[in-house]
Amino acid sequence: MSLFKSASLVSLWTLASRVTGLARELLIASTFGASALTDAFNVAFRIPNLLRRLFAEGAFSQAFVPVLAATREREGEAATRELIDRVASVLLAALLLTCALGVLGAPLLVWAMAAGLRQSPHSFEVAVVLTRWMFPYIGFMSLVALSAGILNTWRRYAVPAVTPVLLNVAMIGAAWWGAPALARWGLEPIYALAGGVMLGGALQLAVQVPALVRLGLWPRVRLGPRALRAGWQHPGTRRILTLMAPALLGVGVAQISLLINTQIASHLTPGSVSWLTYADRLMEFPTALLGVALGVVLLPQLSAAQAAGDAARYSELLDWGLRWVVLLAVPCAVGLLVLAQPLVAVLYHYGAFSAADVRQTALALMGYGVGLLGLIAIKVLAPGFYARQDIRTPVRIAVAVLLFTQAMNAVLVPHLAHAGLALAIGLGALLNAGWLLGGLLRRRAYVPRPGWGRYGVQVLSAAVALAVYLLWLSQVYDWTHAGARLTRIGVLLAGLAGAAGVYFGVLALAGLPLRQFVRK
Repeated sequence: MSLFKSASLVSLWTLASRVTGLARELLIASTFGASALTDAFNVAFRIPNLLRRLFAEGAFSQAFVPVLAATREREGEAATRELIDRVASVLLAALLLTCALGVLGAPLLVWAMAAGLRQSPHSFEVAVVLTRWMFPYIGFMSLVALSAGILNTWRRYAVPAVTPVLLNVAMIGAAWWGAPALARWGLEPIYALAGGVMLGGALQLAVQVPALVRLGLWPRVRLGPRALRAGWQHPGTRRILTLMAPALLGVGVAQISLLINTQIASHLTPGSVSWLTYADRLMEFPTALLGVALGVVLLPQLSAAQAAGDAARYSELLDWGLRWVVLLAVPCAVGLLVLAQPLVAVLYHYGAFSAADVRQTALALMGYGVGLLGLIAIKVLAPGFYARQDIRTPVRIAVAVLLFTQAMNAVLVPHLAHAGLALAIGLGALLNAGWLLGGLLRRRAYVPRPGWGRYGVQVLSAAVALAVYLLWLSQVYDWTHAGARLTRIGVLLAGLAGAAGVYFGVLALAGLPLRQFVRK
């Protein structure tokens, strides 16, 4: 399978994950609304998710895959299988200990993540119970990261790419069937979501097993003291641990920011954590479809150009990616800023999700929309540094941006509450992208091709026309009228089709050769 087809496959499943994830959030919003109990679930779910992103899919994957690939290339299949067995044994032992400590320390973890839940003692208690049930999810996902690293090294991309969809499907089933069942039995319905999370984790690991068995790579785990000592002392294990240290810093910055923001939101009006979560789910659509897809396609091409010493090709690839970012991220940002309330109302305003929840979620979405261009541009600019084997610069910038974001929180949250948290993230993303771009320009690694001035005017003209149209669309219909579900959906879809016509129509009138741009 070619690299582009592999990237397309991953992007396709990323889209499927985002669609099912949105369906999951819509069902949860309709069933539970935005309340102290949904805040409790979101906090409890973020604890294993934070560790998953920090260790499993973050630092561990970044360290394990290069060592695995190098061992396979230099030492052969037998040494590679030994490495897999040793690492799997040490990892499983560490996970068993971590999960036991997490279950026992759930009250402390919830307090550290969101002490403000103590405003409602019942919500804090629910969050502790949910954390205890869901904490072992980090164990499943760490083993999934191990399996995915192996399969990706052997170029079996499909199975790892499809696994996130299974979590969303399991949680949809839990909200749809599990919650009403618990309510009938006199139990708290929100507990059903914990069952969905654990089922989703088990399913994600289970689908990896047949693929690993077919390759003869299913790890032979040994947990005896002698085996664990040998695994810990294995050179490959030591190399992975050495590489994880700087990777932890890079991955951890974003997670620290999320932790701080969740802590702040938990002290605000009940529902604040949920409003931010629902808005974040919508914001992930353009960042995934544009940023992730461009990053996946560009990184290997940039690396190849850098390795070949082809500076012109390297710069042209960055230029191509940035032009796509501007072309597609600008109208998406305009849409989030101007059409936030209609989007939230059409997608979420059902069942327990009230009109007040619509307004508050829309405010958070607008805050994210301010920085959407930066969030997507980072996915193109950061690989520009990674391709040059420069990881320290993006990490240093991320640390500085973290400090800036928290300073903005101090200024904005007293006036804008939870929306100030979203706006601070948006402003931080713009600063991050601008800083990365400036670094590439100063190094002369990126030399913009001619025509950016004209191109910027063309896109800006189309964006202004789009904003005027969307402003009219946002006012021409009562989007919060909850009874007209199908009508609202139909009007929104027709309005978005019209928005695309306005934007690309103005671009064509402004002289932008779209067909040539796409072919190039």
